[in-house]
Amino acid sequence: MSVAERLEGRRVVICAGSGGVGKTTTSAAIALGLAAQGLRVAVVTIDPAKRLANALGLDELGNEPALVEPSRFAGHGLEVPGELWAMMLDAKRTFDELIERLSPDQAARDEILGNRIYQELSSAVAGSQEFTAIAKLHELWTSDRFDAIVLDTPPSRNALDFLDAPDRLTGFFEGRALRLFLAPSGFAAKVMGRGTSVVFSVFKRVTGVDLLQDLSVFFKALSGVIDGFRERAAGVKALLADPATTFLIVTSPEREPVEEAIFFRGRLREAGMPFGGLVVNRVHPLAGDDDEPSVDEVAAQLGGDEALAGKVVKTLEEFRVLARRDEAAVERLKHEVGDEDPVLVPHLDGDVHDVDGLVAVHRYLFASDDERDGLLADAAF
Repeated sequence: MSVAERLEGRRVVICAGSGGVGKTTTSAAIALGLAAQGLRVAVVTIDPAKRLANALGLDELGNEPALVEPSRFAGHGLEVPGELWAMMLDAKRTFDELIERLSPDQAARDEILGNRIYQELSSAVAGSQEFTAIAKLHELWTSDRFDAIVLDTPPSRNALDFLDAPDRLTGFFEGRALRLFLAPSGFAAKVMGRGTSVVFSVFKRVTGVDLLQDLSVFFKALSGVIDGFRERAAGVKALLADPATTFLIVTSPEREPVEEAIFFRGRLREAGMPFGGLVVNRVHPLAGDDDEPSVDEVAAQLGGDEALAGKVVKTLEEFRVLARRDEAAVERLKHEVGDEDPVLVPHLDGDVHDVDGLVAVHRYLFASDDERDGLLADAAF
């Protein structure tokens, strides 16, 4: 089954997997394929290495979706009648924009954004890409600007944080520690009113910074946006489990990425999240005919050069070792992940860093079963 069939009727595609398995490239190729079907598509990456921009032939991407000019795909063998928009998440900027949107008025917004506690806290929270990624995903989803959104996520162990982010955010705002700060009472009020005030007054005399005042202003201002955060977290959680959302697990046949893919599939099951399928990149396909040619046979085709023929035979043997390893890994993935027909993309001759490479990956992802079998046979050893 092709990626196009797997994504039919889906509006949000979340690509998850280990680092270094071609997840960002796969996300971009999927977005390109959906745009080639005439859809308006946004692809979002949090990869700071700018591989998405490079693959799309762009110098850089910003925190808002930018239209990739269709002319960039001219002459690369793929018609793109739809629209492809791309962006790279700026975590700190996304967090600030969320505060701006949720603040009840301009005064409250300025008070929070100008507060020293917020400036430090927002940098720390924004460092959690999972939180800001879901905030941006929700924003794009509710904007109705796109027919489909493709999200490239952090490596899979962090992607678990991505799944948990709505609950953790809600838990923070409903937690006892925050309530204590917002409305201290009883013993807590006495402590905050006496003990801590002494500490903070000493701190102020030494540093000149009124930390207690900053904390008071911060939490007072924050109380005005908590309901908005709660509503946002609930909306994102519902979006992740929505029938229009699907998770694609992207991996390669190496041992560690395979283990990560199996682990992440288990977490998707536990969380009840929709699973759309498995994409295995950088596979060395094994030829059905595994006869080992002799050095003499190869030398005869190389004009009698036995030294060169020996190197060719040795290289072929090494590739077939990799191909048998990859075949075993794919079989294990089929069984553990529960996808009997994963999408296989062969190991390409070079790294994907331009439009031609992206179109090549797209060809495997969106090919029909028969077409992909033919492409893999051509790449087999």
